[in-house]
Amino acid sequence: MRLDGKVCVIAGAGSPRGIGYATAKLFSQHGAIVVLTDIVMTDGLVDGLREEIGDPAAPAPVGIRCDITDYVQCEAMMDDVVARFGRFDCLINSAGIVDGRPFLEIDDAMFDRMSTVNLKGSFNLCKAALRVFNANRSGVIVNISSAAAQRGGGLVGAAHYAASKGGVISLTRAIAREFGPRGIRANVICPAMIETDMLNGVNEEQQKSIVEAIPLRRLGTPEELAGTCLFLASDFSGFITGATIDVNGGTHIH
Repeated sequence: MRLDGKVCVIAGAGSPRGIGYATAKLFSQHGAIVVLTDIVMTDGLVDGLREEIGDPAAPAPVGIRCDITDYVQCEAMMDDVVARFGRFDCLINSAGIVDGRPFLEIDDAMFDRMSTVNLKGSFNLCKAALRVFNANRSGVIVNISSAAAQRGGGLVGAAHYAASKGGVISLTRAIAREFGPRGIRANVICPAMIETDMLNGVNEEQQKSIVEAIPLRRLGTPEELAGTCLFLASDFSGFITGATIDVNGGTHIH
């Protein structure tokens, strides 16, 4: 098992159709002690994950509610994790929101909300995690950005979404550069069209058009994103930091 005994916090794990939830399931199956966190975290989500894991020997997942836009809550959540388990090894940040409206329809409140959740939220989670990692001189951060950050929006996310996710890429690289000497790795994944709740606003005709433009001619799955997270969290990627990993079916080749 690739993560045997590692304590992994997975943010944005509040939807059974989401990347975070799929990652929590895969990590548990590889021996990790998984802490799910989300602003909508419930006992039912954790119980459902435990049933899906289907291995009574696997470490039981834990759920902690956290609003990532509030640094105090992020810090308290990380302190809770360390108090419970005595260690904290990996942060997977898949929390975020999306909006696809045209540029001229984006008002101040929409822009601020997008930036606060996607970029400031990522900063808050990473800062809270780095307090622990820096003291221990070890740790792994994996942030989820988007192909929209590389393409300049399009598909589902618009300009404010692309800008916030572009910030996540730069944030991750800055962490990798500053904290690499402390034994801490940070990488970012840029997915394109993945079968999650973020596609709820895309109708069948739009989805068909999108798929036709993907070289692999299909959407990605949360499990495929989870597999990439597993690679980056494990020792298999021990000499990789500051990298941007594309998981997009060839949508954006550069």
